[in-house]
Amino acid sequence: MKKETIWIVDDEEDILELLRYNLIREGFDIRSFASGEALIEAAKSDLPDLLLLDLMLPGIGGLDICRYFRKNDRMRRVPIIMLTAKGEEADIVIGLELGADDYITKPFSPKILSARIRAVLRRRHESSPETNDATIHAGDITIHPGRLTVTVGPEKIDLTQTEFRILHFLARRPGWVYTRGQIVDAVHGEDHAVTDRSIDVQIAGLRRKLGSAGDWIETVRGVGYRFREGT
Repeated sequence: MKKETIWIVDDEEDILELLRYNLIREGFDIRSFASGEALIEAAKSDLPDLLLLDLMLPGIGGLDICRYFRKNDRMRRVPIIMLTAKGEEADIVIGLELGADDYITKPFSPKILSARIRAVLRRRHESSPETNDATIHAGDITIHPGRLTVTVGPEKIDLTQTEFRILHFLARRPGWVYTRGQIVDAVHGEDHAVTDRSIDVQIAGLRRKLGSAGDWIETVRGVGYRFREGT
């Protein structure tokens, strides 16, 4: 079986060595980079199964790299986990808005990092184009899980993988109310340490991209969110 490839970008050599050592032991094929520039050059000819990205980099920063990947048609499906220092909540929120799949704060447990990596890779496989869930229609919205596409009327909506998973999760059961914690568990897995603020950011991004159709996602004050009933 081919090993899954993880690319690591971090300008601290000791952290790179720690990550390489532990992830190779976990059975991954590892390639590391000390700068965003080196990563982007390598990505022109090859891509990993997952990108582990430090936000605080000299030169091209982590958020710029995340933005670059998500705007590139060939690179946009690569899962990204951000490595952040404590106190960088604002950058975490921006990274999630840009389409990062997860984040983990330094210092971290190698076992927890490995579990989070496997969870993101598992979700990637579960949401692959071979998925055969039924298409969902609600007003002008059409959600096609197999193609990982969302349209509003004739317009295709450009969603991140996380935004798509949240929308699909809510839309599968219109009228059902879900707490932020339930949404996190469904979309990111039960071992995901995420704040309520992160879910609110994802929902806000979804509504903005859906335009007037964003009204289908309703806030239930004091509880969470639901996809409203109707056709």
